[in-house]
Amino acid sequence: MKGDIISVQNLKKSYGKHIVLDGLNFKVERGSIFALLGENGAGKTTTVRILATLIQADSGIATIAGYNTHREPESVRQQISLTGQYASVDELLTGEENLMMMGRLNHLNRDAVKKRTSELLKQFELVNAAKKSVKTYSGGMRRRLDIAISLLVSPQVIFLDEPTTGLDPRSRRNMWNLIQQLSEDGVTIFLTTQYLEEADQLADKIAVIDNGKIVEEGTAEELKRMIGDEKLELTFDDLEVFQLASKLLQAQANEKERSISIQNGSPENLRNLLNTLHEHGIEPSSINFRKPTLDDVFIDITSRKRRGRSVHA
Repeated sequence: MKGDIISVQNLKKSYGKHIVLDGLNFKVERGSIFALLGENGAGKTTTVRILATLIQADSGIATIAGYNTHREPESVRQQISLTGQYASVDELLTGEENLMMMGRLNHLNRDAVKKRTSELLKQFELVNAAKKSVKTYSGGMRRRLDIAISLLVSPQVIFLDEPTTGLDPRSRRNMWNLIQQLSEDGVTIFLTTQYLEEADQLADKIAVIDNGKIVEEGTAEELKRMIGDEKLELTFDDLEVFQLASKLLQAQANEKERSISIQNGSPENLRNLLNTLHEHGIEPSSINFRKPTLDDVFIDITSRKRRGRSVHA
């Protein structure tokens, strides 16, 4: 069954004179993976806390599975599960014991807890570690156990806050596969992440939040198309040469990589740029064309903000 499972309308939240959410609006389709992206302080965590009924909005309406987060918090909590940035498991217990304990705390009967624990240990590939103390688990195993615990009561929506923070690349990739499988099984995933590649790989829809408002929204490809089809990237071996080229071209520069990115990657523009550099005795060490990434989208949005322009201008 499709349709929207999360609806947020004109959500506002302030702390004193500090406005955190300023008329937030978005919807999440049932069974999809939705990513909320934004810089630190943009309002991501506050949004999740309101949707998870941990705090209340000052005004506006937020519903999950048809239940109002303000008027019907208990009904909302029965539909959701929240997994924080760091695994909240008891290191002194085994993986199996953690699942059994949380099942009883959720008022499941003993037989139901035992059956569900067995299912989740298999699903999350933790059978061989089930009897081992969690303090012996790797970071990836702890995150898998944490998410397994969140699925004990079969929630319709899982909020994942930075789910792969601190994981090595292999564990991060395994977690991505797990998240995709959960979505295929019909669970709605609400994801916040600092890894833009993560949102690019996983999300069916991405919303970018800035100063408490959604400033851009769409699929990863739709967001990338905002800033053009291809970018031209020039790199330089010498730092001083790179700095001079940056001043001449007035484009997006990365001093660490000694690279300069140009929005318009047309052959004519490349010829003009190379002529400008040649006139000053500058030759790039390499020239590449590449498609935009979500990193480029973020940089474009924040650059417009710094220049004092509307993001939708």
